[in-house]
Amino acid sequence: MAKDGTSRGGARIGAGQKKKPLADKILEGNPGRRKLMVMEFTDAADLEGQSMPPPREYLAAKQKNGKTTLAVEIYEKTWQWLKERRCEHLIPAQLIEQYAQSVARWIQCEECITEFGFLAKHPTTGNAIPSPYVAMSQSFMKQANNLWYQIYQVVRENCASEFKGATPHDDVMEKLLTARRGG
Repeated sequence: MAKDGTSRGGARIGAGQKKKPLADKILEGNPGRRKLMVMEFTDAADLEGQSMPPPREYLAAKQKNGKTTLAVEIYEKTWQWLKERRCEHLIPAQLIEQYAQSVARWIQCEECITEFGFLAKHPTTGNAIPSPYVAMSQSFMKQANNLWYQIYQVVRENCASEFKGATPHDDVMEKLLTARRGG
């Protein structure tokens, strides 16, 4: 502890080398010689998987302008992507909900920037100021990215085979453009 009473040094969250994906460990012949947890269910009983937990009501709530956000659609698409990789049971539904809401709010802020512009009027002086939607948009996008990295890290660490292709997060800009067109 320092003289000013604050703790410094020591292990910090997120510090250190990131875990290597399972697929990379398998390709390299398991250089650490530790037992790898590979989840493959080839000759298991034909079990019926759990269906997607329904998204909470707040994701589908009507906004002040009467529209609904895209949160439910993003939630469902992300859940389906995780299910295709057999990782849906590793990610808490709350994390997916937070991700979906953050992306939906980011899209909503971007729509407001398109509608109202980058400048706003100061409430007392009347002078031009930067639109608050710009800062909110950046904040929601940062939050969505952080949540996606958490989800993707779990998938990356537990997937036995390397996968390619689009992820739900790659499709965020397409969602924004589709929402702007109204469709």
